Amino acid sequence: FLNNGVSIKLVDQRSGKEELFAFAGGVKSFVEYINRSKSVLHPNVFYSTGESTAPNGATIGVEVAMQWNDSYAEQVLCFTNNIPQSDGGTHLTGLRTAMTRVINKYIEENDIAKKAKVDIGGDDMREGLACVLSVKMPDPKFASQTKMKLVSSEAQPAVQEVVAAKLAEFLLERPADAKVITGKIVEAARAREAARKAREMTRRKGVLDGVGLPGKLADCQEKDPSLCELYLVEGDSAGGSAKQGRDRKFQAILPLKGKILNVEKARFDKLISSQEIATLITALGTGIGKDEYKPEKLRYHRIIIMTDADVDGAHIRTLLLTFFYRQMPELVERGHIYIAQPPLYKVKVGKTERYIKDDHELNQFLLKMALDEAIVVPKAGAEAISGAALEAMAREYLLAEAVINRLDHLVNPEVLHTIVDANLKLDLSSEAAAQASASELSKRVNHGIQIRARYDEAHERWQLRVEKMHHGNLKVGVIDEDLLISGDWAQLMKTADMLSGLFGSGGYAQRGEKKSPVVGFAQAMNWLLAEVERAVSKQRYKGLGEMNPGQLWETTMDPKVRRLLKVQIEDAIGADEIFTTLMGELVEPRRNFIESNALAARNIDV
Repeated sequence: FLNNGVSIKLVDQRSGKEELFAFAGGVKSFVEYINRSKSVLHPNVFYSTGESTAPNGATIGVEVAMQWNDSYAEQVLCFTNNIPQSDGGTHLTGLRTAMTRVINKYIEENDIAKKAKVDIGGDDMREGLACVLSVKMPDPKFASQTKMKLVSSEAQPAVQEVVAAKLAEFLLERPADAKVITGKIVEAARAREAARKAREMTRRKGVLDGVGLPGKLADCQEKDPSLCELYLVEGDSAGGSAKQGRDRKFQAILPLKGKILNVEKARFDKLISSQEIATLITALGTGIGKDEYKPEKLRYHRIIIMTDADVDGAHIRTLLLTFFYRQMPELVERGHIYIAQPPLYKVKVGKTERYIKDDHELNQFLLKMALDEAIVVPKAGAEAISGAALEAMAREYLLAEAVINRLDHLVNPEVLHTIVDANLKLDLSSEAAAQASASELSKRVNHGIQIRARYDEAHERWQLRVEKMHHGNLKVGVIDEDLLISGDWAQLMKTADMLSGLFGSGGYAQRGEKKSPVVGFAQAMNWLLAEVERAVSKQRYKGLGEMNPGQLWETTMDPKVRRLLKVQIEDAIGADEIFTTLMGELVEPRRNFIESNALAARNIDV
């Protein structure tokens, strides 16, 4: 966006997904991109570009675009010579000064505030604003080596000069847009006043004054915030177990009742009148709102969200993350927010108990047990495979299975299994080679699957088209050159080469006293894993309340053995968009998201 004409294309050859980064229109297009999943209030984006000469003779280029949407958060992105400044600086001060002066003048001249009977502040003007400010200047000065804040004094008057004249022009030339913008500002001022009254009322009741801590909070003895942890626990039953199982020296517990308010859809006055949110704010000690929020007063430097491993738990976790991201973004940026990773399974073998984190770890555990004292004789008279050699083969085989599962939305799994089992080498370099590959593969797959060589006009190359009718619907997959040169295909070919010609008649798998005839490695692995499953007792945890205090401590709360997931923002615009899409008012973007990602969904409660 900041450099017109530059085009970057990224292709993920594993999934076939590709992304083209090429945007014309500069920062104006950037603002439209930021607002694409939001409901904009006025169709025309304010755009201004110009140059200003600094007192030292240097030329400063300024480009700015602004558009208001119906959200309650301000999103201003500042750049100097394409370097982002998350902490703003003199260029942001210049923008805010020009905005406040010009919009205030327009409101006064049209008696808008007088008619609405409200006092308007600078914060009201920036509610719901999406803005990108780009400054190009020689020898910029920053506050630190990280370049998070611009301190060059000459940037402020340059931005003011470019923005002020064009913004006044924009408001006069587009009265419909001006009416919508000033209407939003008046509404924000009214909401700010309502929030102030609600805060005073809440404080009068003693909820937000910070003098007393919430009754539900089981606080810790340690007073140094850097050593303290706060567990936000779903439900009173899990909260009771956590309170009994914790180390009270440095671990505090706050049980949350039900699902908290979705702050993406709520104004500030409604937010602070929510009992659960008010309790959470008081426990954290930071206060809330532009005037009172002080992240440095945080009472716990580790805030750990601990919810059940079901759909309701995931929803509560999402609501809490929405609250922290929208109302206390500094806590996320500074790495204070964590998600607890309680085990999904308890496995019992004989008298030994073990906790398992997830399905992947469970599969690894079962595999290790299955290979213990196991041998595979591939055919009559062949040498038995056991120990490290059998383990290496099993891992290669399971890697290939993982690839086939991952590619099942692109190519029918039965076709991929056939290619591995028969060790087929596909060739798409010419029409004759592609036809031969299609013919060879067709002979070996089920009759319900059609495989044809087809010329791809768009990419000017041959590919195999795989078709199968499934419940009356035609499912189509494609094997092309991109797949054949990918790392996933290399893994399939490596496994196929390893198993090629290995098995024949008279083969068997044996574990301990038991043995079973097998004709392939897949059958041998399935039999060994089935034998282990019979000997293992498995319990799947759906709720934290199912664990007693001792189990909760040794699996999820003991710093020596627990697993925590740190919440970090890698892509600020992407994070903002996903919260708006999933938690916002508009239904259509959420429906599109669900349809696009439906096939990748796992652990759905129906």
